[in-house]
Amino acid sequence: MSATTIIVAVWTYMATGSLWKALAWTVAVLVILQVGYFVLVMRLIYRRARKAARQGEVDAVPPMHRDGGHLG
Repeated sequence: MSATTIIVAVWTYMATGSLWKALAWTVAVLVILQVGYFVLVMRLIYRRARKAARQGEVDAVPPMHRDGGHLG
């Protein structure tokens, strides 16, 4: 993500000669990458939940108790 952002910033600056345009494109790329990352994570969560529901899996052990730890 950092490499992509730096490449876009340098490329835009070299193409336009404008620091402000380079900054605007860099911010746009950062937003697009972050939205894409969020969508992919949500897709992974949705797939796993759908697969578990289809197989009838029920997780009877609360997440905080799996490793032997507990709250309180």
